[in-house]
Amino acid sequence: MTEDHYFSADPQVPFERVPVRARVWGRDLALTSGSGVFSRGRVDPGTGVLFRSTEPPGPGMVLDLGCGYGVIGLAVAVAWAQSGVVGGQVTGVDVNERAVRLANENAAALGVADRFAACTPDAVPAEAAYDEIWSNPPIRIGKQALHELLLTWLPRLVPGGRAVLVVGKNLGADSLQRWLTEQGFPTTRLASAKGFRVLVATRA
Repeated sequence: MTEDHYFSADPQVPFERVPVRARVWGRDLALTSGSGVFSRGRVDPGTGVLFRSTEPPGPGMVLDLGCGYGVIGLAVAVAWAQSGVVGGQVTGVDVNERAVRLANENAAALGVADRFAACTPDAVPAEAAYDEIWSNPPIRIGKQALHELLLTWLPRLVPGGRAVLVVGKNLGADSLQRWLTEQGFPTTRLASAKGFRVLVATRA
């Protein structure tokens, strides 16, 4: 089993927790990742580009799509908490049950369990809507599955809401940008670095 199977619901590789330390938006995060979960033991390069190209979103309803062990959503929640921001809730969603467990453990360890909660997709209320969606989407599930994933979640954006995505250029970032625009989510390129594009898609 390799980490290419991090999108399995129940990874079979023996579970081993691995610490991760990251500095995001000027704040230090002590996290725990694990075997069978995306980017074990590190913040992956694409997510690093995403963080360096952005600032934390304002308070609101935020979805961390494909959250893994929670680094993006937890960085948002910690930024809010340490800035004294009132309100704001982050939902992490992942098909990988091991990732969901780690993300919630990390939220508790960071003291932001009141602002961040992770779950599997079927546990998200049907009526849930989001001001922003942040994601390093699972490109390796294949184009059709990726398109289905995005068309499931991006329509949950409120009118004028945005999705912030980081995608490898060699994994189809530019074609994805065009496709999202064609689907009614006008998409621009916010940044490009180290072979990755940071895209912002808006719900008209």
